[in-house]
Amino acid sequence: MVILAAVCAGTMPASATSRTASPYHKLAIFSRVLSHLERHYVAPLDEDKVVLGAIRGMMRTVDPHSAFLTPEELGLLEADTRGEFGGIGVEVSIKNDVLTIISPMPDTPAEKAGIKPGDQILAISGNPTEPMSIDEVVRAMRGEPGTDITITIGRETVKAPFDLTLTREIIHVTSAIGELLAPGFAWLRVRTFQDGTTAEVIDIIERLTRETGGLKGIMLDLRQNPGGVLNEAVRLSDLFVPKGTIVTTRGRDGTIIDAFTASGDGPFLDTPVVALIDGATASAAEIVAGALKDCSRALLVGTRTFGKGSVQSIIDLGEGYGLKLTVALYYTPNGKSIQAEGVHPDVIIASREAPKPDDETAALTAIPGEQRLPGHLAPAPSETPAIETVDIKDYQLRIGFQLLTGISRTSATPPDGD
Repeated sequence: MVILAAVCAGTMPASATSRTASPYHKLAIFSRVLSHLERHYVAPLDEDKVVLGAIRGMMRTVDPHSAFLTPEELGLLEADTRGEFGGIGVEVSIKNDVLTIISPMPDTPAEKAGIKPGDQILAISGNPTEPMSIDEVVRAMRGEPGTDITITIGRETVKAPFDLTLTREIIHVTSAIGELLAPGFAWLRVRTFQDGTTAEVIDIIERLTRETGGLKGIMLDLRQNPGGVLNEAVRLSDLFVPKGTIVTTRGRDGTIIDAFTASGDGPFLDTPVVALIDGATASAAEIVAGALKDCSRALLVGTRTFGKGSVQSIIDLGEGYGLKLTVALYYTPNGKSIQAEGVHPDVIIASREAPKPDDETAALTAIPGEQRLPGHLAPAPSETPAIETVDIKDYQLRIGFQLLTGISRTSATPPDGD
């Protein structure tokens, strides 16, 4: 370490700043601390652990998304990008300070074991999850296919927590799913942005188009999407944005590093879109939301997004180690920074559960309609076909669907004089 300090000092130019202004002289202090630990600490010292811990500590002083990555952690990051890893197949989140299952993935060990949405994971292999971060939870639950893991589950309908032992399998993450909400109206949920996400989206929309004979509107669900690969977010936006900027990245001095623009030949440029967002919509998902909003290509419904507007590059440090370093910030087409501000919805719907009607609304709803009056006239034929009534439990999705059907009708109505 002393040699390292000397080399660093020796490579400084002659016009370098003074000793007190330069951070490099602190390496001498670091080497003295390490020397005291080696010579005087009461127990045998794991020097690799100490040095790597020091690097981790240094990175924690920068920002929450820059990090030093061990070979294992770098492998997990690469697996996320590919959408394939060894695990049990659950989507999790921290709710009320407790690790909670959002949903088990189809045909995975978690689903086969009967794990349900809303279940709480209280411990992993006997270690309580309460102090763990999401990253620590992910590392604990993933592992080699064929290995076992025991998780302690808390469930509202069961009095006492219980243990489940599952065998890890190769998990193939489907980054997008979709179905028809009604004839002509597609619901498309994008869970994450990984290699191939846009191709998955195109396949889903084309399938739904064939099933319904043409789409009148797309409900793009970006809720609880943590982000992922930037290029996939740009490609997805390009499906809908007819022209102009999708996103720019700027470095420390505000200089534009990259500017991504729409090709103008996306397959869904004229299809009405409503996008659902929430506080867990982050990073690459926020890029899509910001582009759709600024380019007037979608109505955003839900709550303000997470606000993770920084760009990280992965730097190879050798020996399997990596450095995830924040190098730029994202900006929407209108030049707005996403960082710590997020993307604001056009229509704020703060809950997935419908609110109870107030007394006045309940009273008005209870008034018998015309159809209940004896001898009432039959309904007159409508000039526009009625859109099928859909019972959607998810309140945000229900409101979004109602708005989408309205936008679809408006866009389908020719202007006066045509």
